[in-house]
Amino acid sequence: MTDNKINIVKAGYRSRRLRWIGVTLFLGIVTLALCITLLLIGNTSYPFKIVVSVLMGEQIQGASFAIGTIRLPRMLSGLMAGIAFGMAGSTFQTILRNPLASPDIIGITAGSNVGAIFCILVLQMSGTFVSMVAVVSGLLVAILIYVLSKVGSFSGGKLILVGIGIQAMLNAVVSYLLLKASQHDIPSAYRWLSGSLNGIQMKSIPSLFVILMIGGIIIAFLGRHLRILELGEQSAISLGVRADITRLLLVLSAVFLIAFATSVTGPIAFVAFLSGPIAMKLVGTGAPHELPAGLIGGILVLGADLIGQFAFNTRFPVGVITGILGSPYLLILLIRMNRTGG
Repeated sequence: MTDNKINIVKAGYRSRRLRWIGVTLFLGIVTLALCITLLLIGNTSYPFKIVVSVLMGEQIQGASFAIGTIRLPRMLSGLMAGIAFGMAGSTFQTILRNPLASPDIIGITAGSNVGAIFCILVLQMSGTFVSMVAVVSGLLVAILIYVLSKVGSFSGGKLILVGIGIQAMLNAVVSYLLLKASQHDIPSAYRWLSGSLNGIQMKSIPSLFVILMIGGIIIAFLGRHLRILELGEQSAISLGVRADITRLLLVLSAVFLIAFATSVTGPIAFVAFLSGPIAMKLVGTGAPHELPAGLIGGILVLGADLIGQFAFNTRFPVGVITGILGSPYLLILLIRMNRTGG
Protein backbone atom coordinates (compact mmCIF):
# COMPACT_ATOMS: atom_id res chain seq x y z
CA MET A 1 0.00 0.00 0.00
CA THR A 2 2.82 2.38 0.91
CA ASP A 3 4.66 1.63 -2.35
CA ASN A 4 1.48 2.31 -4.29
CA LYS A 5 1.08 5.72 -2.64
CA ILE A 6 4.72 6.56 -3.37
CA ASN A 7 4.19 5.62 -7.01
CA ILE A 8 1.09 7.81 -7.19
CA VAL A 9 3.03 10.75 -5.73
CA LYS A 10 5.90 10.19 -8.18
CA ALA A 11 3.48 9.95 -11.10
CA GLY A 12 1.84 13.22 -10.02
CA TYR A 13 5.21 14.92 -9.75
CA ARG A 14 6.23 13.72 -13.24
CA SER A 15 2.91 14.88 -14.66
CA ARG A 16 3.28 18.36 -13.15
CA ARG A 17 6.89 18.54 -14.32
CA LEU A 18 6.00 17.58 -17.89
CA ARG A 19 3.12 20.05 -17.88
CA TRP A 20 5.44 22.82 -16.66
CA ILE A 21 8.03 22.03 -19.34
CA GLY A 22 5.39 21.88 -22.07
CA VAL A 23 3.77 25.16 -21.05
CA THR A 24 7.12 26.94 -20.69
CA LEU A 25 8.32 25.73 -24.12
CA PHE A 26 5.04 26.81 -25.72
CA LEU A 27 5.23 30.26 -24.12
CA GLY A 28 8.86 30.56 -25.22
CA ILE A 29 7.92 29.75 -28.83
CA VAL A 30 5.09 32.31 -28.80
CA THR A 31 7.44 34.93 -27.33
CA LEU A 32 10.07 34.24 -29.99
CA ALA A 33 7.44 34.44 -32.74
CA LEU A 34 6.28 37.85 -31.48
CA CYS A 35 9.87 39.11 -31.28
CA ILE A 36 10.53 38.09 -34.89
CA THR A 37 7.23 39.58 -36.07
CA LEU A 38 7.99 42.95 -34.48
CA LEU A 39 11.34 43.02 -36.29
CA LEU A 40 9.83 42.04 -39.63
CA ILE A 41 6.89 44.41 -39.95
CA GLY A 42 6.50 48.17 -39.71
CA ASN A 43 6.00 51.06 -42.09
CA THR A 44 8.26 49.03 -44.36
CA SER A 45 8.28 45.24 -44.02
CA TYR A 46 11.53 43.34 -44.54
CA PRO A 47 12.12 39.66 -45.32
CA PHE A 48 13.57 37.45 -42.62
CA LYS A 49 16.91 37.21 -44.45
CA ILE A 50 17.37 41.00 -44.34
CA VAL A 51 16.55 41.10 -40.62
CA VAL A 52 19.13 38.41 -39.88
CA SER A 53 21.76 40.24 -41.96
CA VAL A 54 21.16 43.49 -40.06
CA LEU A 55 21.33 41.69 -36.71
CA MET A 56 24.64 40.13 -37.79
CA GLY A 57 26.08 43.61 -38.34
CA GLU A 58 25.69 44.07 -42.09
CA GLN A 59 24.89 47.64 -43.16
CA ILE A 60 21.84 47.78 -45.45
CA GLN A 61 20.50 51.17 -46.48
CA GLY A 62 17.17 51.89 -44.80
CA ALA A 63 16.90 48.49 -43.14
CA SER A 64 19.79 49.03 -40.72
CA PHE A 65 18.19 52.15 -39.31
CA ALA A 66 14.64 50.80 -39.20
CA ILE A 67 15.58 47.45 -37.65
CA GLY A 68 18.69 48.24 -35.62
CA THR A 69 17.81 51.70 -34.34
CA ILE A 70 14.01 51.62 -34.03
CA ARG A 71 12.58 48.09 -33.95
CA LEU A 72 15.29 46.19 -32.07
CA PRO A 73 15.43 48.49 -28.98
CA ARG A 74 11.63 48.61 -28.96
CA MET A 75 11.33 44.83 -29.09
CA LEU A 76 14.06 44.17 -26.51
CA SER A 77 12.72 46.72 -24.04
CA GLY A 78 9.18 45.36 -24.40
CA LEU A 79 10.37 41.79 -23.95
CA MET A 80 12.56 42.44 -20.92
CA ALA A 81 10.12 44.84 -19.25
CA GLY A 82 7.31 42.33 -19.75
CA ILE A 83 9.37 39.52 -18.21
CA ALA A 84 10.32 41.79 -15.30
CA PHE A 85 6.71 42.86 -14.69
CA GLY A 86 5.47 39.27 -14.94
CA MET A 87 8.01 37.74 -12.56
CA ALA A 88 7.73 40.58 -10.03
CA GLY A 89 3.94 40.56 -10.03
CA SER A 90 3.77 36.79 -9.60
CA THR A 91 6.29 36.97 -6.73
CA PHE A 92 4.30 39.60 -4.84
CA GLN A 93 1.02 37.75 -5.35
CA THR A 94 2.52 34.50 -4.09
CA ILE A 95 4.27 35.97 -1.04
CA LEU A 96 1.18 37.92 0.07
CA ARG A 97 -1.23 35.17 -1.05
CA ASN A 98 -3.52 37.66 -2.72
CA PRO A 99 -4.11 38.27 -6.45
CA LEU A 100 -4.49 42.00 -5.71
CA ALA A 101 -0.90 42.17 -4.42
CA SER A 102 0.50 43.42 -7.70
CA PRO A 103 3.05 46.26 -7.80
CA ASP A 104 0.82 48.37 -10.03
CA ILE A 105 -2.09 47.92 -7.59
CA ILE A 106 -0.27 48.48 -4.28
CA GLY A 107 1.55 51.67 -5.22
CA ILE A 108 5.13 50.71 -6.11
CA THR A 109 4.71 51.63 -9.77
CA ALA A 110 3.01 54.89 -8.71
CA GLY A 111 6.19 55.75 -6.79
CA SER A 112 8.22 55.59 -9.97
CA ASN A 113 5.55 57.65 -11.75
CA VAL A 114 5.78 60.53 -9.28
CA GLY A 115 9.57 60.72 -9.53
CA ALA A 116 9.52 60.65 -13.33
CA ILE A 117 6.70 63.16 -13.72
CA PHE A 118 8.36 65.54 -11.22
CA CYS A 119 11.56 65.43 -13.29
CA ILE A 120 9.73 65.95 -16.58
CA LEU A 121 7.38 68.74 -15.49
CA VAL A 122 9.21 70.56 -12.69
CA LEU A 123 12.91 69.97 -13.31
CA GLN A 124 12.53 69.96 -17.11
CA MET A 125 14.76 66.88 -17.34
CA SER A 126 14.65 63.90 -19.69
CA GLY A 127 16.48 60.73 -20.60
CA THR A 128 18.76 58.89 -18.17
CA PHE A 129 18.20 61.25 -15.25
CA VAL A 130 14.44 60.64 -15.35
CA SER A 131 15.02 56.89 -15.35
CA MET A 132 17.37 57.09 -12.37
CA VAL A 133 14.92 59.19 -10.35
CA ALA A 134 12.08 56.81 -11.28
CA VAL A 135 14.07 53.86 -9.94
CA VAL A 136 14.98 55.63 -6.68
CA SER A 137 11.46 56.94 -6.04
CA GLY A 138 9.96 53.50 -6.71
CA LEU A 139 12.33 51.91 -4.20
CA LEU A 140 11.64 54.60 -1.58
CA VAL A 141 7.87 54.18 -1.90
CA ALA A 142 8.24 50.39 -1.60
CA ILE A 143 10.18 50.89 1.64
CA LEU A 144 7.57 53.37 2.91
CA ILE A 145 4.72 50.92 2.22
CA TYR A 146 6.56 48.14 4.02
CA VAL A 147 7.39 50.32 7.05
CA LEU A 148 3.82 51.58 7.41
CA SER A 149 2.42 48.05 7.10
CA LYS A 150 4.76 46.92 9.90
CA VAL A 151 3.18 49.35 12.41
CA GLY A 152 1.35 47.17 14.91
CA SER A 153 1.21 43.68 13.44
CA PHE A 154 2.23 42.91 9.84
CA SER A 155 -0.12 41.16 7.45
CA GLY A 156 -0.40 40.83 3.69
CA GLY A 157 -3.87 42.36 3.69
CA LYS A 158 -2.62 45.35 5.66
CA LEU A 159 0.25 45.89 3.21
CA ILE A 160 -2.19 45.82 0.29
CA LEU A 161 -4.50 48.38 1.93
CA VAL A 162 -1.57 50.65 2.81
CA GLY A 163 -0.28 50.33 -0.75
CA ILE A 164 -3.66 51.19 -2.27
CA GLY A 165 -3.86 54.26 -0.01
CA ILE A 166 -0.32 55.36 -0.94
CA GLN A 167 -1.12 54.85 -4.62
CA ALA A 168 -4.23 57.05 -4.36
CA MET A 169 -2.16 59.78 -2.71
CA LEU A 170 0.62 59.57 -5.31
CA ASN A 171 -1.89 59.61 -8.18
CA ALA A 172 -3.29 62.81 -6.67
CA VAL A 173 0.22 64.31 -6.66
CA VAL A 174 0.65 63.38 -10.33
CA SER A 175 -2.72 64.97 -11.17
CA TYR A 176 -1.67 68.17 -9.36
CA LEU A 177 1.65 68.30 -11.25
CA LEU A 178 -0.16 67.84 -14.56
CA LEU A 179 -2.66 70.57 -13.64
CA LYS A 180 0.11 73.08 -12.87
CA ALA A 181 2.39 72.16 -15.77
CA SER A 182 2.76 74.12 -18.97
CA GLN A 183 0.93 72.81 -22.01
CA HIS A 184 4.23 72.25 -23.79
CA ASP A 185 5.43 69.65 -21.24
CA ILE A 186 2.19 67.71 -20.72
CA PRO A 187 2.50 65.44 -23.82
CA SER A 188 5.84 64.08 -22.58
CA ALA A 189 4.34 63.36 -19.17
CA TYR A 190 1.31 61.61 -20.63
CA ARG A 191 3.55 59.58 -22.93
CA TRP A 192 5.39 58.33 -19.83
CA LEU A 193 2.21 57.63 -17.86
CA SER A 194 0.59 55.68 -20.69
CA GLY A 195 3.45 53.15 -20.79
CA SER A 196 5.08 53.38 -24.19
CA LEU A 197 7.90 51.74 -26.11
CA ASN A 198 8.24 54.69 -28.48
CA GLY A 199 11.65 56.30 -28.73
CA ILE A 200 13.52 53.79 -26.54
CA GLN A 201 17.20 53.61 -27.44
CA MET A 202 19.73 50.81 -27.14
CA LYS A 203 21.57 52.62 -24.34
CA SER A 204 18.62 51.86 -22.04
CA ILE A 205 18.80 48.11 -22.66
CA PRO A 206 22.05 47.00 -20.86
CA SER A 207 21.04 48.21 -17.38
CA LEU A 208 17.60 46.62 -17.68
CA PHE A 209 19.19 43.38 -18.91
CA VAL A 210 21.60 43.24 -15.95
CA ILE A 211 18.84 43.85 -13.38
CA LEU A 212 16.58 41.33 -15.11
CA MET A 213 19.29 38.67 -15.03
CA ILE A 214 20.16 39.26 -11.37
CA GLY A 215 16.59 39.63 -10.11
CA GLY A 216 15.21 36.90 -12.35
CA ILE A 217 17.87 34.38 -11.32
CA ILE A 218 17.28 35.10 -7.62
CA ILE A 219 13.51 34.68 -7.99
CA ALA A 220 13.88 31.51 -10.07
CA PHE A 221 16.45 30.05 -7.65
CA LEU A 222 14.25 30.77 -4.63
CA GLY A 223 11.11 29.54 -6.39
CA ARG A 224 11.14 26.25 -4.48
CA HIS A 225 11.34 28.11 -1.17
CA LEU A 226 8.53 30.36 -2.35
CA ARG A 227 6.31 27.28 -2.77
CA ILE A 228 7.13 26.29 0.82
CA LEU A 229 6.38 29.80 2.11
CA GLU A 230 2.87 29.39 0.69
CA LEU A 231 2.30 26.71 3.36
CA GLY A 232 2.73 29.30 6.11
CA GLU A 233 5.71 30.71 7.99
CA GLN A 234 5.71 28.08 10.75
CA SER A 235 5.62 25.23 8.23
CA ALA A 236 8.40 26.85 6.20
CA ILE A 237 10.62 27.26 9.26
CA SER A 238 10.02 23.63 10.30
CA LEU A 239 11.10 22.54 6.81
CA GLY A 240 14.38 24.45 7.11
CA VAL A 241 13.53 27.59 5.12
CA ARG A 242 14.90 30.86 6.54
CA ALA A 243 11.61 32.65 5.99
CA ASP A 244 12.67 36.24 6.75
CA ILE A 245 15.79 36.20 4.58
CA THR A 246 14.02 34.39 1.74
CA ARG A 247 11.10 36.80 1.79
CA LEU A 248 13.42 39.83 1.91
CA LEU A 249 15.47 38.63 -1.07
CA LEU A 250 12.36 37.89 -3.09
CA VAL A 251 10.72 41.24 -2.31
CA LEU A 252 13.91 43.21 -3.04
CA SER A 253 14.40 41.38 -6.34
CA ALA A 254 10.79 42.00 -7.35
CA VAL A 255 10.95 45.69 -6.40
CA PHE A 256 14.16 46.23 -8.38
CA LEU A 257 12.64 44.49 -11.41
CA ILE A 258 9.53 46.68 -11.27
CA ALA A 259 11.44 49.91 -10.65
CA PHE A 260 13.96 49.42 -13.47
CA ALA A 261 11.37 48.17 -15.97
CA THR A 262 9.11 51.14 -15.20
CA SER A 263 12.05 53.53 -15.54
CA VAL A 264 12.57 52.35 -19.14
CA THR A 265 9.03 51.86 -20.47
CA GLY A 266 6.82 53.74 -18.03
CA PRO A 267 4.02 52.03 -16.11
CA ILE A 268 2.60 49.45 -18.53
CA ALA A 269 -0.77 48.79 -16.93
CA PHE A 270 -1.86 45.42 -15.54
CA VAL A 271 0.97 43.27 -16.96
CA ALA A 272 2.27 42.44 -13.47
CA PHE A 273 -1.32 41.96 -12.32
CA LEU A 274 -2.38 39.53 -15.07
CA SER A 275 0.75 37.44 -15.62
CA GLY A 276 0.75 35.48 -12.36
CA PRO A 277 -2.88 34.25 -12.43
CA ILE A 278 -2.60 33.27 -16.12
CA ALA A 279 0.62 31.36 -15.43
CA MET A 280 -0.93 29.56 -12.47
CA LYS A 281 -3.90 28.49 -14.59
CA LEU A 282 -1.58 27.13 -17.28
CA VAL A 283 1.00 25.27 -15.16
CA GLY A 284 -1.38 24.25 -12.35
CA THR A 285 -1.04 24.56 -8.59
CA GLY A 286 2.09 23.33 -6.87
CA ALA A 287 4.36 24.05 -9.84
CA PRO A 288 6.74 27.04 -10.00
CA HIS A 289 5.11 29.70 -12.13
CA GLU A 290 7.58 32.61 -11.91
CA LEU A 291 9.30 31.86 -15.25
CA PRO A 292 6.00 31.17 -17.08
CA ALA A 293 4.62 34.39 -15.57
CA GLY A 294 7.64 36.27 -16.93
CA LEU A 295 7.11 34.83 -20.41
CA ILE A 296 3.41 35.70 -20.26
CA GLY A 297 4.38 39.24 -19.27
CA GLY A 298 6.62 39.42 -22.33
CA ILE A 299 3.83 38.07 -24.53
CA LEU A 300 1.34 40.59 -23.14
CA VAL A 301 3.64 43.55 -23.77
CA LEU A 302 4.81 42.45 -27.22
CA GLY A 303 1.32 41.40 -28.29
CA ALA A 304 -0.18 44.65 -27.01
CA ASP A 305 2.51 46.62 -28.86
CA LEU A 306 1.71 44.73 -32.05
CA ILE A 307 -2.01 45.46 -31.64
CA GLY A 308 -1.41 49.09 -30.71
CA GLN A 309 0.77 49.67 -33.78
CA PHE A 310 -1.14 47.87 -36.51
CA ALA A 311 -4.70 46.92 -35.47
CA PHE A 312 -6.20 50.42 -35.60
CA ASN A 313 -6.02 53.50 -37.78
CA THR A 314 -4.50 55.37 -34.83
CA ARG A 315 -1.42 54.02 -33.06
CA PHE A 316 -1.88 53.49 -29.33
CA PRO A 317 0.80 53.13 -26.63
CA VAL A 318 1.20 49.60 -25.33
CA GLY A 319 -0.08 50.60 -21.88
CA VAL A 320 -3.45 51.61 -23.33
CA ILE A 321 -3.96 48.14 -24.83
CA THR A 322 -2.89 46.27 -21.67
CA GLY A 323 -5.14 48.57 -19.64
CA ILE A 324 -8.11 47.59 -21.79
CA LEU A 325 -7.24 43.91 -21.29
CA GLY A 326 -6.66 44.17 -17.53
CA SER A 327 -9.55 46.37 -16.38
CA PRO A 328 -12.33 43.76 -16.87
CA TYR A 329 -10.29 41.13 -15.02
CA LEU A 330 -9.77 43.49 -12.08
CA LEU A 331 -13.50 44.16 -11.85
CA ILE A 332 -14.34 40.44 -12.06
CA LEU A 333 -11.74 39.64 -9.41
CA LEU A 334 -13.08 42.30 -7.03
CA ILE A 335 -16.65 41.04 -7.46
CA ARG A 336 -15.57 37.43 -6.89
CA MET A 337 -13.53 38.32 -3.79
CA ASN A 338 -16.42 40.37 -2.38
CA ARG A 339 -18.81 37.43 -2.81
CA THR A 340 -16.45 35.00 -1.10
CA GLY A 341 -15.49 37.41 1.68
CA GLY A 342 -11.88 37.63 0.43
